[in-house]
This record gives sequence, structure tokens and C-alpha cells, in this order.
Amino acid sequence: MKKVTALLLAVMMIFSVTACAKEPGETSETGKPYKAALLINGTLGDKSFFDSANSGLQRLKDELGADKFDFKTYEMGGAASDEPKWGPAVLEYCETGEYDVIIVVTYQMYDPLKEAATEFPDQKFIFFDEIFPDLEEGNFKNIYNVLYKQNEVSFLIGAAAAMMTTDGSMKNIDPSTKNIGFLGGMENPVINDFLFGYIQGAKYVEPDIKVSIAYVGDFLDSARGKDLALSQYQSGGVDVGYNVAGLAGLGQIEAAVDVNKYAFGVDSDQAALLPDKAHVIPTSALKNVGNSLYRAIKADMDGNFEYGRAESLGFAEGGVEIVKDAHYEEMLPEGIRAKLDELEQKIIDGDIVVDTALGKSTEEIQAVKDSVK
Repeated sequence: MKKVTALLLAVMMIFSVTACAKEPGETSETGKPYKAALLINGTLGDKSFFDSANSGLQRLKDELGADKFDFKTYEMGGAASDEPKWGPAVLEYCETGEYDVIIVVTYQMYDPLKEAATEFPDQKFIFFDEIFPDLEEGNFKNIYNVLYKQNEVSFLIGAAAAMMTTDGSMKNIDPSTKNIGFLGGMENPVINDFLFGYIQGAKYVEPDIKVSIAYVGDFLDSARGKDLALSQYQSGGVDVGYNVAGLAGLGQIEAAVDVNKYAFGVDSDQAALLPDKAHVIPTSALKNVGNSLYRAIKADMDGNFEYGRAESLGFAEGGVEIVKDAHYEEMLPEGIRAKLDELEQKIIDGDIVVDTALGKSTEEIQAVKDSVK
């Protein structure tokens, strides 16, 4: 009798282990897919930052199938009138208990995330593109914070812009001006980190470069973005601009088309996304948001991921890059492209260390701006 009982117990244990084993992409409830919620404090269609995040999740779903991985993107709106609903939206998604991970983005979501992560300690979160400082004290073991070395990729864009604006062989360039432009959305540490790299890269190849700097005041107003960019092109002698302003940055690209100048894209391959305007976009600086979310969630699904930490991804980690395709080769002379390859490798090797605006004082940031007036 004892032998029969022992045998039955052994069989039950084997069955239990088998039943609890998870296929990649399944939650603890066998057969259900891993689910993610992407809550964006803006809207899709920016052909930039938010679209990149959404595309990374879509790629994972396409590869694994909806039975293994599924996601929902909620567009909360980015206007001032939308802000009051951001915090409640995060809490509502937590309360459902439906999502394995909830993803939020930008410094504006810091307070809503902190509240939600405190109230729901068992809910996993990904916070990207802004520092979540509380992790440094060992708090919030349910948050993974992913950052991007936007200063590194912007170094290459600045170097390219400086080489272009002094290259008399390129169309619609006045090589005597040595003026390039920068259009930011809102002035904050991340946008200024783009600016720091841009200025350093430009000065690396052209020490006397001038940079016209403007901020839209938000990431939505493309009409204002266009007006500011037109002023840079028409009054400031700018040949080449760089937009880091989300939807508002599309205004700079429109301005470049109107005045036959150039504008570098950002966050997504904007030349590919805007084919009718591609002739003014030499390349785009990519923060591989979609890739980073794909990478993190895939590792979490496989059980090989740790929360409660921050990661910063640069060239070496594949977190940033510039688009190098046939369009890029057609737009930029071979000499400029060769120099950019050289500079990128020097950054990867540590021979060039790109300065960062993160952690800098207001006075230090202003000094960098003043150096290119």
C-alpha cells in the first residue's frame, strides 16, 4: 500500500511540474500570453519616438504570435489638458492585474510611475528615456529603467552637419556661413543631452561652428516648430538643422523643404517615413526605443531579466545609431560618410568620450550653448 501511495505521489508531482512549466511568452497561468501595456503621454503618428516604441512591441508580437505575446498601446494625449488623466490611467491599468509589464516614458511620467510602483509592488514596469533616480537607493525592485546615449548619436549628427555646411559641393549650401541649427521640443536634461553631443561633434570637425538653438515649448506644435526653423534658415544663415522635438520637429522638416535646406531626422528613419520630404533628410539619429523594449521583454519572457536597475545603451550596445542605407549614401559625399564611420568607432573604442548634459548645472549648460553663439 505504501508503495502504491508513493507511486501516486510521484506521478502527481511530475504532473504538477509539467503543468507549471512555462513556454516562452506565457504567464504563470498556462496558455495565456505575456501581455504588455504601452502608455504614451502623447499620440502615435509622431513618426519618431512613440512610433518607435510601438513598432518594437508589434515586431515581438509578429514574431511570436498573439498566443505568446500581446500588447495594448494607450494614447493618453500630450497636451496640458491631458496631464490630469495620466496618473489615473497608470493606476487603472495596474488595477486590472492583466498586464505582465506596464511601460511609461519621459520625465513627465516620473510622479505617476512612482505612485503606481509604490501602490502595486508586484506589478512590473519599464520606464524609458528618463532617469528614475530612486533606483540608486535600491528602491523599486519592480522598475527597469532604460536610457539611451543620445549624446553619442548626436555627436555624429553634429559632425555631419558641420561637414555639410562647409562643403561647397553640396546643393543649397553656403560654405562661408558655418551655421547649423538645433530645434528641441522642451528644454529638459534629455533634450539638452542631444544638444551637448551635437555641439561637441560639430566643434570636433569645425571649431568655429555656430549653432542656432531654439525650443518649441512642447512636442506637439509643428506649426511653431516650422516658424522657428524658418527663422533659423532664413535669418540665421543655417544650412542644416537637427530636430529633436517629436511631432513639433516635423515642422523643421517642412521648413527645410520650403527653403531647400537640410534637416536631420530623429528617433525613427524619417526619410523612409516621409518619402516626399526625404530629399532634405540626409539621415536620422535613432534611439532604438523599439529594439530596447523588444530586448527587455523578450528576456523577461525567457526568465532572464532583472528589475530594480537602470541601463544606458549607446553605440556599443546597439542602443543608438544613424541610418546608413542607400538614401544616406546618395545624400552624403563619401568623404563625410567615411569620417562618420571613423568617429563612431572612436566613440565605441573610448577614444572619444562624448560629454553629457545629464547632471550638469544650468550654468554649465549655458556655457556650452554660449560656446557656439
